Amino acid sequence: MAKENKTMDEIHRGLVKKYHTLCTLLGILDDEKKTIAASYGVESSRDIDTHDLIDICGKLSAQLNKKQDNDTDKLRKRVMAAIGSWLRSTGRTSNASIIKGIACRCTGYNDFNKIPRERLRNLIGLFNNKQTDARQTEAVKQAILSETLARYVGGDNVAQA
Repeated sequence: MAKENKTMDEIHRGLVKKYHTLCTLLGILDDEKKTIAASYGVESSRDIDTHDLIDICGKLSAQLNKKQDNDTDKLRKRVMAAIGSWLRSTGRTSNASIIKGIACRCTGYNDFNKIPRERLRNLIGLFNNKQTDARQTEAVKQAILSETLARYVGGDNVAQA
């Protein structure tokens, strides 16, 4: 019987930890946590019954998944915008199929919707940086060209035939 209580205590401690982790990820403040505990007739989350903690954690997990799904959809749209912008800046045609294909080839995934959030963030940075680098390279190239033309027109041309 003592072993059973020890196991239940470990389960309860794990659920309390999960509860607080989920609350942190969802941005739930201490006052709101106290309100949740009070709604179960206790003062602390440690005093909430194990079965009630399972229900609470399930609801909080569902809220977190919904929030993360919305975030992932926004990231997918940002990836499509970044790749589409890069394609336009390079003078290439773009549509949703081409953009998704590029994203899948870059990440090694077969399905655009299966690309994890962190890889989506990487793609956004990659294609935004490609455009920034291209603009900066073009500016340097134009400066060198202007300097060379100014020297040539100004009579500083050393290599005359």
